[in-house]
Amino acid sequence: MAEIHELRSRFAAALSRMYGREVPAYTTLVDVTEQVNADFLAAHPASAERFGSIARVTAERHGAIRVGTASELRDVADLFAGFGMYPVGFYDLCDATPPVPVVSTAFRPIDPAELARNPFRVFTSMLTTADRRFFDADLQQRLEAFLARRHLFPDVLLALARRAADDGGLDEPQAQRFTALATAVFELSREPVDRAWYRELEQVSAVAADIGGVSGTHVNHLTPRVLDIDDLYARMTARGIAMIDRIQGPPRWAGPAVLLRQTSFRALAEARRFALPDGSVVDGELRVRFGEVEARGIALTPSGCALYDELLDADPANAHGLWDSRFPASEDELEKLGMGYFTYHDGVRAPIVYEDFLPRSAAGIFRSNLDRDTAAAPGEAGTVYDLGALAAIVGREVHDPYELYRRQQQRSGGPP
Repeated sequence: MAEIHELRSRFAAALSRMYGREVPAYTTLVDVTEQVNADFLAAHPASAERFGSIARVTAERHGAIRVGTASELRDVADLFAGFGMYPVGFYDLCDATPPVPVVSTAFRPIDPAELARNPFRVFTSMLTTADRRFFDADLQQRLEAFLARRHLFPDVLLALARRAADDGGLDEPQAQRFTALATAVFELSREPVDRAWYRELEQVSAVAADIGGVSGTHVNHLTPRVLDIDDLYARMTARGIAMIDRIQGPPRWAGPAVLLRQTSFRALAEARRFALPDGSVVDGELRVRFGEVEARGIALTPSGCALYDELLDADPANAHGLWDSRFPASEDELEKLGMGYFTYHDGVRAPIVYEDFLPRSAAGIFRSNLDRDTAAAPGEAGTVYDLGALAAIVGREVHDPYELYRRQQQRSGGPP
């Protein structure tokens, strides 16, 4: 039997191969990431694996997908449960700057041992079709009718997912079929795109068009983990890869690495076929998919995150000065002030790695890869989403990331 963690590893690897075929620059990103990590490990052998073994870091990926309806999100939850991945966190990007008409969660392992085996995560966004700030009543009705006509996840795939979740894995023939079917779901569709419909949605939001303007879903980006993101940024730029204008997250500094820093190469023009009103089909291109890379640090407590957000909201021109003067300059200070999560074994303290996402950074990555900002009109949000509402949609608990970190710390003998 292929156990769930093995299924997850196969799925992450298969998606990576598939995405590399679709977006060759992603393969370049992975290659450069592995070179940076090898050089960092050689230069810092005592500390390079403080936030996870090099084997884990090398295999680590997070993906991003987008769906249109509550029913599709519920199917996603069933699918990922077959890989030992469960919804963690609630992210409302409708109120981000600029606004994006989606709410999101992340599917990932929640047990530390499973995370150590393979921490594959998929940041999953759902379109908020009832939000009047983006969609008027007529567009909402037509968009929901379009989404209701598509069927993203084959019944046989979901049946295998439920069997894997119930049995803790699958026999080898089923495992191979499950991984192949799951990977195929997220391949870029070759069906012609209705150009008029896509452009109408694009006037509301490029993200709305990417979700509701096509017949399927696809991997929007796939993200390796790097140990020195500043070095990675410089090497990618030197190779002639157009990167976004900056690294999202805190500035590079001498203190502890915390939460998440991320950047990406800019979305590339991809050939697509478009259906015209007269029934003809023409060649064209879309620019919606990009290559993201991330560096992860210590998970922060609510008070640590509050200070983090405060500093990011302050004067960007003085970011380094504010960070140096106000943020805890060592792990000892983070622990003393109750701003970071740690485990304790045999008298040895170890930081808990941040496994989740930052709404500000997610919105920033979305924004930096769009040609123009979304313009939210005055209006009502429609459905009110929060962690509880998302749990009702997917039919299972949506875990609070702070609570997961707190429990992990407490189980190790640390502060409650």
